[in-house]
Amino acid sequence: MIADSFHRKLLPVLLAAALAGCSLAPEYQRPGAPVPAAFPNADALGGARGDAGAAVGHGADLGWREFFSDARLRDLIGLALDNNRDLRIALGRVEEARAQYGIADSERLPTFGAGGNAQVTRSPADMRMGGPDSPSVSRSYMAGVAMTTFELDFFGRIRNLSEAARQQFLATAQAQRTVQINLVAQVAEAYFRLRTAHQLQELMDKTLRSREATLRLVQARYDTGVASALDLQQARGQVETIRADQQAMRRVEAQALNALQLLVGAPLPDDLPPPAIFGRDQVLASIPVGLPSDLLTRRPDVIGAEHALVGANANIGAARAAFFPNISITGLLGFASPQLGGLFSGGNRYWQYQPQIQVPIFSGGVAGNLDLAEARKNIAVAEYEKTIQTAFREVADALAGEATYWDQLEAMRALEATATEALRLANLRYETGVDSFLQVQSAEVNLYGVQQSFLQVGAESLLNRVGLYKALGGGWLEDSSDGIAVQEPGSVTGRSPDAD
Repeated sequence: MIADSFHRKLLPVLLAAALAGCSLAPEYQRPGAPVPAAFPNADALGGARGDAGAAVGHGADLGWREFFSDARLRDLIGLALDNNRDLRIALGRVEEARAQYGIADSERLPTFGAGGNAQVTRSPADMRMGGPDSPSVSRSYMAGVAMTTFELDFFGRIRNLSEAARQQFLATAQAQRTVQINLVAQVAEAYFRLRTAHQLQELMDKTLRSREATLRLVQARYDTGVASALDLQQARGQVETIRADQQAMRRVEAQALNALQLLVGAPLPDDLPPPAIFGRDQVLASIPVGLPSDLLTRRPDVIGAEHALVGANANIGAARAAFFPNISITGLLGFASPQLGGLFSGGNRYWQYQPQIQVPIFSGGVAGNLDLAEARKNIAVAEYEKTIQTAFREVADALAGEATYWDQLEAMRALEATATEALRLANLRYETGVDSFLQVQSAEVNLYGVQQSFLQVGAESLLNRVGLYKALGGGWLEDSSDGIAVQEPGSVTGRSPDAD
């Protein structure tokens, strides 16, 4: 009874000692952000805002349903989030990392199992413990609860390995968020490219009708001997140029539709809402940019890189713990008897525990593991800093676009008006016989090129606004009211992905 009491008291003490062991991991400190304290052209979206952007302090907090105003596009994004295979793979990666973390964390607790065994042995006469006259066959039976080899984690080796697995899980969860942000932006980009192709098709149809009318005029003048054969061939060439462009644009349109359907991950339904008028109003006019430091707590790829860095820091603690003694214990509590029938009688109670200690003597491999862990941490620091720099550049590039696209479009709008008037004057001079058809042809080509460029630059400005939203970390939230996890400087614990 005394031994049983001792055993019952010993196990909780050993467990408490193991679970309360120290950690040899270096104290984590977030590296300084290797970027300027403010974005260039940050005032490109400044001014008072009366839209949904005024309700949040950073673009990452802005839900994609508020950012995109086209109901058709919003439905397509919703379908993509339900069906896209890349996003499904990313979700599977999160579940995989969650399971791996559970496996690593389970090593911090002992494993118990119930079972029994029997052993029957026949010994030669000269090997019998009781002499030649003792029975030739001996039997033993045992049943109970056993604890497999359990490491007492006095130096935090297992704890740090568990923490490294946890940080890998959190980093994978942030990678899944990054996939969703990219998917939302890619669907919008594919949709806007498709709409741009439609707009260019309409321009080409309108231009073709105009040039066919011009061809009929030149043909009539040629038939009466006023226009030359050169004028007629030039007019025909203008018509055929547009027809060739139409076929090229049909190919672009089909490819844009294929790209959109791949992103959506399912056939496009027939009952989608009608598209909104194509223009800058399809996205929010103003996006709150914030400071570069906001990217550290709101952009998932930066948060994920920091989780990887914290995991590398924990691996150093595990490598350091390998220099110290490894203490483990196994135990058994149950019944033992030479006869099966009396196995569970009160007098056959049986217990056993076996501590074991291993101290490294030759530590060449152990030292190498520490060097490896420290090298990997240095790599993780550089990767974290590079991720911040990449994020900064993406935001800065998009802000440079916001600072220049509006003025460029205004200049091109004025250029289009000038080219339209030049074509009118060229037609008038040709009809009155002042100039040759070459002047009309040149004016038509110039106007057509300006109109194409105007549509393409307008689409680029729209895509640039989407790129800014994505660069700020926007696209993870469906609505701004959903809220977003904000991590305090120096901490990457934040809100667990399980909460989502």
